[in-house]
Amino acid sequence: MTFAFLQTSRRRAMRTVARLALVLPLTLSTGACGYNTIQSYDEQAAQAKQNIDAQLQRRADLIPNLVNTVKGFAKQEESVLTQVTQARAGLVGALQKPGGSDPAELANANQQLTGALGRLSIAIEAYPELKSNANFLQLQDELTGTENRIAVSRTDYNGAVRQYNEYIRKFPAVLTAKVTGAKPRTYFEVTDAASRAAPTVDFSK
Repeated sequence: MTFAFLQTSRRRAMRTVARLALVLPLTLSTGACGYNTIQSYDEQAAQAKQNIDAQLQRRADLIPNLVNTVKGFAKQEESVLTQVTQARAGLVGALQKPGGSDPAELANANQQLTGALGRLSIAIEAYPELKSNANFLQLQDELTGTENRIAVSRTDYNGAVRQYNEYIRKFPAVLTAKVTGAKPRTYFEVTDAASRAAPTVDFSK
């Protein structure tokens, strides 16, 4: 083993140690300042938000079939059906908002649709044939299932948002959040006071 080889090996070892001396403190400081945790919590909230969007889109996709089915038995309920269609359009618009949907806007749009469907459920009380129609019953089951999944997704999302929002307010994560531009996330909740009193949807009565 030559002297030159030993020198080369020593230089390589010293460079490796130097790199570790730079990387390890950076890694430790990144973990200590909460950067990685912020990213993890933010990703969890983003995934939960996507789940809400998917369920809301599913609900919106069911509405045209519901409207067409009701029209076949109750054409005279055009006014209520128009309200449902308009509310559905509002939800779709909120979902397809350029730059990404806003959770509060989605919650309000979804509640508007719930209100319109509630008024529809009252109107169709006068149509027993409609309430016993197989297609209508299937749509009723699908809508109910979707609404249940929306409720679960809402709970999961709001929980993830609360965890994230609380974390970026704590020291030292709050300093990292300011440096990286991490902002509090918006909860999925109704902000329109008038919408809070919307009737409950129940086609089974």
